[in-house]
Amino acid sequence: MTSASVPQSNTTTRSWFPRNLWDNERAVGVMFLLPAVLYIVLLVGLPFLIAILFSVSDVTVGDTSLDFVGTENFSDVATVDGFQYALANSFKFTIISQIGIIIMANILAVILTQQFRGKWFVRFLLILPWATPVALGTIGWLWFFDSAFSPIDWVLREVFGLLGPGTLLGPAKNIVWLGKPELAQFAVILVQVWRMTPLAAVILMAGLTSIPQDILDQAEVDGSRFFRTLFRVKLPMILPIMIISLLFSTIFTFGDMTVVFILTRGGPVYYTQILPTWSFFVGIQGGDLGQGAAIAMFLFPLLLAVAVVMLRIARRTEVN
Repeated sequence: MTSASVPQSNTTTRSWFPRNLWDNERAVGVMFLLPAVLYIVLLVGLPFLIAILFSVSDVTVGDTSLDFVGTENFSDVATVDGFQYALANSFKFTIISQIGIIIMANILAVILTQQFRGKWFVRFLLILPWATPVALGTIGWLWFFDSAFSPIDWVLREVFGLLGPGTLLGPAKNIVWLGKPELAQFAVILVQVWRMTPLAAVILMAGLTSIPQDILDQAEVDGSRFFRTLFRVKLPMILPIMIISLLFSTIFTFGDMTVVFILTRGGPVYYTQILPTWSFFVGIQGGDLGQGAAIAMFLFPLLLAVAVVMLRIARRTEVN
């Protein structure tokens, strides 16, 4: 009896621990959250703390002694013309591009929630700009804006006859897209709209498809036409989702340096410089890690304020 009961007791002991562990919701929750917490701490938290430490010190590439200088770096960079251009351009590019993104995303979301042949292929084309690596896509646009071999110039010249002697756009056969301040800024904004519109459109498509069908049927019974239903029913109902989509797009655009770095390197002069690229040029290429970190730290309160305001607006619209 005793010898027979011992294996049974050991079996029970061996199966007790894992079964009770997976039944413990708190332990399972900790296990699933731990990778995300480690990711945030190691890849976001630590670099953020290092940036704060660098921003209040005189650390450089040649002198890594962290001598405390207080807010000296912030006051020094704030008076430089390059920083002022970068700050103004960051707001300018972000605000203008978000207007284009939200308009294009709504149009695409409405179209792609309709039933038509080949919709799957159109959706595939829509997601390509977002799925393509940013650097690779921007290099493609760099060719589009080439001052000698731009296909845009070829179409304007050969197809529409708008380039060349005696034409509407002037005697030159090519447009210097990235050499003129206004055109370079337009190019940066256009690429940002192109790459961020798919994400916003997919989010809005999910919002449109989640609208209960009985509400749309009731609007149709009441005699509401397409545009009236769109502006009075659909868009108000997905407004919280639209704001969240705009928040993601704003953060990605404001903090992105790839598009500007590949297209213009901040030129001509400072006319397309933004905070991320200016921080890179000063801190990494210029070797002044303290001032580079100080420039980067300007992004944090700005993005935090934008996130708080937009989340509050989204919450209020959802309640209403």
